[in-house]
Amino acid sequence: MRGIVFPGNSTVELRDFENPVPGHGEVVVRIRASGMCGSDLHFYRAPGPSGENGVMVIQGHEPCGEIVAVGPGVPEGSSKVGDRVLIHHYWGCGVCIDCRTGWPQLCTGAPPRVPTINEHGGHADYMKVPALQTMPLRDELSFRAGAALSCGTGTAWGALVRLGDVAGKDILVSGQGPVGLSATMLASSLGARVIAVDISSERLQRASDFGADVVINPTEVDLSAAVREVTGGRGAELVMETSGATSAAQGALDLVATWGKICFVGLGAEVTFRTFDTLRRQLTMLTTWTISTVELIKCADFVADRGLPIDGLFTNVWSLDEAEAAYKWFDRQSSGKGVFEM
Repeated sequence: MRGIVFPGNSTVELRDFENPVPGHGEVVVRIRASGMCGSDLHFYRAPGPSGENGVMVIQGHEPCGEIVAVGPGVPEGSSKVGDRVLIHHYWGCGVCIDCRTGWPQLCTGAPPRVPTINEHGGHADYMKVPALQTMPLRDELSFRAGAALSCGTGTAWGALVRLGDVAGKDILVSGQGPVGLSATMLASSLGARVIAVDISSERLQRASDFGADVVINPTEVDLSAAVREVTGGRGAELVMETSGATSAAQGALDLVATWGKICFVGLGAEVTFRTFDTLRRQLTMLTTWTISTVELIKCADFVADRGLPIDGLFTNVWSLDEAEAAYKWFDRQSSGKGVFEM
């Protein structure tokens, strides 16, 4: 089979690998769609091979496809050849409290296994995964939709779960990249009034298309004044920061209403606060990391039941042979999200 690897210094190669064979409790999935995630760029730009301890591994942690082989030890009927599946891209010991509650990325029994770091990922023809980390992909959802759910959209759902009931509330979503757009789409469908913030007019137009009620470009207006005008002077009851930019994340704290909540999602930002400045505002500050297996299933059902336009998150579709061009485009981080389809 073929798979995309990152040798280092913003380079990409398409290499040949042996076809995977499922071991005990494992299945092999023929990958039909594998999304490109912004976190990939940390590994793409790194000076050396992206795998753990310098071992080259296949990239891609937003995979979706259909089972083509089932290993021994998989309960009969639970995973069958031909099943269309989502893939939760972390797996752990399987027995600690975090694994048992659907959070293998927080595994305390063993170092988590993570595609693109210490396991082969989904930018390939096939991928071997524990059967427990696969979930049914409903017929209403495309493989492309499954790839979005596996990370970006799932991460947005996980953040909304952390924030709690959003119906009837103002939620400000800072950053309208793939995760932010997903949050805008999901929060709007859940009954929130969405205030979308980004410095890109193109991304703000997409946010409007995905259900944002108000869009604000902080390079064109005073962000704080604009938000307070929309919210009657209070600020937003809920804030989700997805950009990962320090200036945006730090500024987001000032946009939260008294008794409000803020959830930090984007990677890379540095945020500080003084209790003297924030104590009387009674704020709740949260972080979130991806999504549990349980919530991934709930998110997929929510999207399918409401017919949300999740496929529209992807603006560019590539083949594996176009890997170099795909990542050069993605590295510019101008707008849009890419997916490899096989």
